[in-house]
Amino acid sequence: MAKKTALVWLRHDLRVADNPALYHALDSYEKVYAIYILDQNQEQEWAVGGAKKVWLHHSLGALNERLNGKLSFLKGDSASLVKSVVKDRDIDAVYWNRYYDEHTINRDKKLKSYLQDNDIEVETFNASLLWEPWEISKSDGTPYKVFTPYYKNGCLEAKEPRQPLPMPSGQKRENLVALQNSVSLDELELLPSINWHSSIESAWEMDESGANKCLEEFLDKGIHGYKEKRNNPAQRHTSRLSPYLQTGEISPHTVWHAVQERLAANDVPSNDAHHFLSELGWREFSYSLLYHFPKLPHEPLQEKFKDFPWVENDKHLNAWQTGQTGYPIVDAGMRELWQTGWMHNRVRMIVGSFLVKHLRLHWHHGEEWFWDCLVDADHANNAASWQWIAGCGADAAPYFRIFNPMTQGEKFDSEGEYIKKYVPELKDMPLKHLNAPWDAPDDVLKKAGVKLGDNYPKPLVDHSEARNYALDAFQEIKKGS
Repeated sequence: MAKKTALVWLRHDLRVADNPALYHALDSYEKVYAIYILDQNQEQEWAVGGAKKVWLHHSLGALNERLNGKLSFLKGDSASLVKSVVKDRDIDAVYWNRYYDEHTINRDKKLKSYLQDNDIEVETFNASLLWEPWEISKSDGTPYKVFTPYYKNGCLEAKEPRQPLPMPSGQKRENLVALQNSVSLDELELLPSINWHSSIESAWEMDESGANKCLEEFLDKGIHGYKEKRNNPAQRHTSRLSPYLQTGEISPHTVWHAVQERLAANDVPSNDAHHFLSELGWREFSYSLLYHFPKLPHEPLQEKFKDFPWVENDKHLNAWQTGQTGYPIVDAGMRELWQTGWMHNRVRMIVGSFLVKHLRLHWHHGEEWFWDCLVDADHANNAASWQWIAGCGADAAPYFRIFNPMTQGEKFDSEGEYIKKYVPELKDMPLKHLNAPWDAPDDVLKKAGVKLGDNYPKPLVDHSEARNYALDAFQEIKKGS
């Protein structure tokens, strides 16, 4: 008896090209339903954040167009809805691409068992990682906790990532059928009722086409000088692919092999290309950590940090969130985040260090704020990166490494372009005083139109004092370890 009907459950894979679940379902079945479920179940702690909802709205709309209007939207509990569709539509098989957090793994296992017990075929695929987390381990079988050996001895010695799958043919896509009882995209209510998101929308092309354009532009221009220039937030030498990778509008396999093809053709500098590929390796490392240490978003990997004397200060937290700390490079980063839903990676490290070391606020506050504000909010990267900057994670920056925001600004925004773009109150400040306006003479401040404590805040804390407090706190937990 011919295979007739399959269901493809799309999740973090909102693309047509190199989408294993979609490709294989369309290749094997006469009729295919493709669904996306918005599951904001209260039991699911990391529900989609505000900025990511905006991105999702546009991405889903674009994907629906590419699927000839045949993508069906549902809202509610994922497992229950999949079971309902399977029962109502007499589905023979269910296809999905895997994800790697504890909640999703447990839910998917239970759902897979239920479906198989009811004689429904289930096929799952790796669509979002170059290597599965269980494929890369040390010789003794334990997971890596340091990046360099993970990447060099693990990833680069493993089997090369698979080649991207082709896009299903137009004829195959004709096999897609829409559910009659689905909701509309607008009924998912992803866009906010208050218009705060227009600047984010104008900063990005939020779809698969935008992802491919972003990759090509980076390989044509941005990758040249990437290794050194990627630290300058005023220059376009980062790929900006992170939101597309997280939403799945482009696969890491597509990115990896596109770089390899350019390398083979001598179209890109080898040192820049390999450094960029290692950054993809960091993404893999974060997912390996999340898979092997599922409490990563909640608990420090280094036990001694469970007793760290974090401070609670709502005033300081609000100042950090709104870019009103009085430290220009920190404020520029937090305002870039609010305006565009993204932040340059070097600046992420600077603002993260400021939160956990200058203000001694728990890294959970940063993790939660980034989750809500970033269009590339990613469960694994977010948790691993905040633990890294707080000094309590795997391969972490030592806690006593405390970024000096003034020297960071001077070094990586030497012309002040980035600060002046996002902190326009300081646009007329001379470079000499831009990163520490509180040290500027009164006549310089007056000429620049800056009134500290009025149109630009005084420093929230004194750098030297804050550094000493942080080091003292670190010494306390060292005594107890």
